[in-house]
Amino acid sequence: MGISKTLLVGLKADDFRHPLDFEATQSLKQVPGLDLMVRNLLGPLAEQFFYLNNIAASVLVGENQLPHLHELLLDACKTLDLDPPQLYVHQHPAPNAYTFAMRGKQPFIVLHTSLIDMLTPEEIQAVIAHELGHLKCEHSVYLTPLNIIILAASLIPTWGSVIAQSVQAQLLEWVRCAEFTCDRAALLATQNPRVVMSVLMKLAGGSPTLAPQLNLDAFIDQARAYDAISSTELGEMLKSAQTAQLTHPVPVLRAREIDRWASSQIYQSLLQRQKTGYNEKVVPQGGWRNW
Repeated sequence: MGISKTLLVGLKADDFRHPLDFEATQSLKQVPGLDLMVRNLLGPLAEQFFYLNNIAASVLVGENQLPHLHELLLDACKTLDLDPPQLYVHQHPAPNAYTFAMRGKQPFIVLHTSLIDMLTPEEIQAVIAHELGHLKCEHSVYLTPLNIIILAASLIPTWGSVIAQSVQAQLLEWVRCAEFTCDRAALLATQNPRVVMSVLMKLAGGSPTLAPQLNLDAFIDQARAYDAISSTELGEMLKSAQTAQLTHPVPVLRAREIDRWASSQIYQSLLQRQKTGYNEKVVPQGGWRNW
């Protein structure tokens, strides 16, 4: 990447964790039996299934395989002060990316080809950095249970459905909050809020042919209009109903959050830690509580 960025040496998860992520995580920790169920019952089976399914049907990125993507990964990891995970590309028509961390195995990120096809290199790096945010914040502790519980509901209908109904709503609420944190990681890696918001715009209404025609400023205006609608009691109720079963907040809401955080004191202070390239170490400072 040609532009010099602030290297966030010593960056901690709580330096950029969204307060909703923190609150939802604390709430999830109170769910009785969740951690035990994941570790001792379905965890190992699901981990092996997802891990083997990925390495069997995807391409591992490296110095000699799609090296431009490999460089984007290394650059983002350097900026976020994180050891590089593996990066895979998977042929799939639905634009998506995900992260998986299996006990005893190197964590990995998967990018779908359809997502890569409609993004610029900077935007691809924003997606990679978003996924790195999950690893930086150790979100895999609960990302895996979400998939496991959904699997349980289909494999063990009676017992699985009871478990799914009791905790799936909380898991979905948590993962939506976690996405706000990871969007912040994308901003810290690219250090350009318009790049992150452009990714969200293309996820909302892009394609390889339409993506270059989309107007980011109009999309930001759209995010502000969404705020105005949801400011009423009826609008808030409709918004909650719209997002209850989603794994991600709606793109315009995520864009609004990034727009706000890019202007916040905590984001600016993180970038002020070091201004001379990649040579000086920085001192970590306050986390989410200052937001």
